[in-house]
Amino acid sequence: MSNGTTARLTDVDVIDVRFPTSRELDGSDAMNPDPDYSAAYVILRTDAGDGLEGHAFAFTIGRGNEVQAAAIAALRPHVVGLSVDAVCADPGLVSRALNEDSQLRWLGPEKGVIHMAIGAVVNAVWDLAAKRAGKPVWKLLADSSPEWLARQVDYRYIEDALRPDEAVALLREGRKGAAEREARLLARGYPGYTTSPGWLGYSDEKLTRLAREAVADGFTQIKLKVGADLADDIRRMRTAREAVGPDIRIAIDANQRWNIAEAVEWTKALAEFDPYWIEEPTSPDDILGHATVRESVAPVKVATGEHVQNRIVFKQLLQAGAIDVLQIDAARVGGVNENLAILLLAAKYGVPVCPHAGGVGLCELVRHLSMFDFVALSGTTENRVIEYVDHLHEHFMDPVTIVDGHYTAPTLPGFSSEMHAGSLATYRYPDGGFWAADLAAQASDQPRETNR
Repeated sequence: MSNGTTARLTDVDVIDVRFPTSRELDGSDAMNPDPDYSAAYVILRTDAGDGLEGHAFAFTIGRGNEVQAAAIAALRPHVVGLSVDAVCADPGLVSRALNEDSQLRWLGPEKGVIHMAIGAVVNAVWDLAAKRAGKPVWKLLADSSPEWLARQVDYRYIEDALRPDEAVALLREGRKGAAEREARLLARGYPGYTTSPGWLGYSDEKLTRLAREAVADGFTQIKLKVGADLADDIRRMRTAREAVGPDIRIAIDANQRWNIAEAVEWTKALAEFDPYWIEEPTSPDDILGHATVRESVAPVKVATGEHVQNRIVFKQLLQAGAIDVLQIDAARVGGVNENLAILLLAAKYGVPVCPHAGGVGLCELVRHLSMFDFVALSGTTENRVIEYVDHLHEHFMDPVTIVDGHYTAPTLPGFSSEMHAGSLATYRYPDGGFWAADLAAQASDQPRETNR
C-alpha cells in the first residue's frame, strides 16, 4: 500500500472506555434495560511529524467492551507500517485489505465484533484523512469526485442492486445544486429528532417534562421505547401524545423485542396514538419478517438498521420492500466506506435515511454522513431526521450542538470522533479515575458514585 513516502502509521492504541449510564437508566429499553454506554476507542498514530492522529471507536453497552477492544487490537499488525499518504488518499485501501484478509474474514464474514473492529479502524483513517485535508468528513465527502467516491465502495454481493456505473450516476446527479445546499446546511443545520424523553426506565412525569422541553427546543419528532408491557406502553403513549399534541411525530422503538405476530398486534394496539414508525419490531436479520410487519401495520412505517450487519442485508431489506425508513449506524458496519454503499442503495431505492445515534459519540459521527447525503447525494432532508440524545457530548472535542431542533454542521477538520484526554483518563475501564474509585468503594461496601 505504500506510495514510497516515508510517513507511516506507527501504532494503533485501543482504550476500553465506559460510562455508568445504567445508574440513571439513560438508554434503557425493552431489550437493554441497564446499558453502560461504552466505546472501544482507537487512536491511529503516525510519524508524519504534523501532530495529527486518527480517532474513532466501536460503540458497545458495557460488558463485552473488552472483547471489542481486543478485536481492534488484533488488527494492529495489519495497519502499522502503512503509508499515511496512501491511506489518506484512498481509505478504501484499508477497508479492502482488512475485509479481504482470509483468516480475519472467517470470524465474520463482514459481521459481528470483527466487522465493527474494522469499521473503527476505517473510521479512524477517515478522521486522519479529513484532518490532513483541513475539512470535516462531510465536506471531504461532498467535495470529492463522484468517480473517487464510487471507488470507495465494495460492490461484491450488491451489484444485482447497485452497479458502479449507477453509483457514479447517482453521485453526479447529487452534485447538482450542491453549493446552494451546502450554504443552506451551514445556515440552518440538519433536522433532528430526540429519544431523550422516551427511555423505558423514565417515570411518566419525566417523560412529560422532557417531551414538552423537546417541543420547546424545536424538535418536531420524539421517540418512545416500547415492548416490555403493553398496558404500560399504552399509558406512556397516551401521556406522550397529550404532552406534545397532535402535530408532533412520535416514533416507537421495540429494540427487536417481538416475534412477527406480536409486533403486528402490539403496533396495532398503539395505532390510536398515531405512531410515525415502529423501529426494530423484530430480529434485524429477518428481512421477510419486516416485510410482513410492514404490510400488516401500514400506515405506520417500519424502520430498522442500527443492528443490520452489512450492506448485503440492507440490500435485501430494500429489494424486499421491507422497510419505509433506513437507519444507518456510523459504527455498526465497516466504517464510512460501507455506509457510502448503504447511502447509495437507499438513494437508488428512494428510501429515506434516518440514522441511529445516541450512545457514545454516535451523534457526533453520523451527522457527517447525513450531511454529505443531503449536500451531494439525495439532495433532500424531506422525511429525514437524525436521532439525538442529550448525554455524553461533553466528552468530545467537537461535540454536537442543536439549534431549533437542527444539528449544526461541524466545521472542524476530522470526523468529530476525538474525545478529551481527561475523559479517557477518567472513564478508562477498569483503572481510570472513576472506575478505580468505584471498584474500591464496592470492595469496601461504600455507596457508589453516580455520573451526575
